[in-house]
Amino acid sequence: MLFRLRRSRAMRAIAGTLAVPLVAAALSACGTHGAGTTADGRTILRYQGQTGTVTPVELAADLGYFSKVRLQWLGDTTSGPANIQAAATKQVEFGSAFNGAVVKLVAGGAPVTSVLSSYGADELSYTGYFVRDDSGIKTARDLIGKKVGINTLGAHHEFITREWLHQQGLSESEIAQVQFLVLPPNSTEEALRTGQIDVAALGNVFLETAVARGGVHTLYTDKNLFGQFDYGTYVFRKDFIQQHRDAVRDFVQGTARATRWLQVTPHDQVVARLADIIHKRGRNENTNLLKYYRSSGIPVPGAVIADRELQIWIDWLVRNNQLPAGKVVAKNVYTNEFNPYADGTYSPNSGPNGEEVAK
Repeated sequence: MLFRLRRSRAMRAIAGTLAVPLVAAALSACGTHGAGTTADGRTILRYQGQTGTVTPVELAADLGYFSKVRLQWLGDTTSGPANIQAAATKQVEFGSAFNGAVVKLVAGGAPVTSVLSSYGADELSYTGYFVRDDSGIKTARDLIGKKVGINTLGAHHEFITREWLHQQGLSESEIAQVQFLVLPPNSTEEALRTGQIDVAALGNVFLETAVARGGVHTLYTDKNLFGQFDYGTYVFRKDFIQQHRDAVRDFVQGTARATRWLQVTPHDQVVARLADIIHKRGRNENTNLLKYYRSSGIPVPGAVIADRELQIWIDWLVRNNQLPAGKVVAKNVYTNEFNPYADGTYSPNSGPNGEEVAK
């Protein structure tokens, strides 16, 4: 559940979110020192979380999968693009965002590398784009001049919508007439039902509760667009990877194993563990959302990154004149070298400790 807030309107705004001068200025303005090491020699990784949610990274720490790193929570992020900018500007050691935003950041000159997939759409967890049953909206063409409620500028919801409109045959000038309104996720369903927007991007608890209340249905989903797919990645700065390779390797192996734990562990055990983590960390969070937990949302064993998960968005940005052809190459944006499910340490079919998993 990545709940992100901001305001958006046109594609020109997306282009400006991660502009080169802003990134360069931020990089030069920020300090060069991280949070250091613990008394027992572990590298401290500062990070931003998501309220009410246990990330695979936090789960890995609770499961005891890290031996060389210690997490330091600095607060909760409000958006993926802001989270990876924080990593690029050395406010935190790592961040997570939609891969289109990662590509934009790299294209803007930020020296970051993706090391592990962080979220996606699987059979049980995905984002649905809902319309009211009485809206009369049946096709992509019906959205011309309409409003789509999304959660973050230049991220997953907007990219998916624009790609769906393109695949449905709308021209770029027609797509430009579809308006994007960014709303808090907990207000998006109400905005749809009261007619403030015509389409609502809903996932996780918000999707489940909207369906339960009735009167709405999906027009399209990210899962139907690309199938089961990894959509976001964790990024580290390149200099941090070079200087702390053992720490990054430990982060990746532990988080990959925690992701695999989510993929193969019975649902009730997962929910109980996540609830226990939330209670123990004492951040005054509501655990009621966990009753809507369905799956990790990551369909690939161990969250291994694939070229196509980045290339799709590179091609999208090139097609929309937001990125010069050839400027960014997918294989240069990420690495799987630290992932035990990619380097042969564990079989993709094995569990979090390399054990055989029953089909």
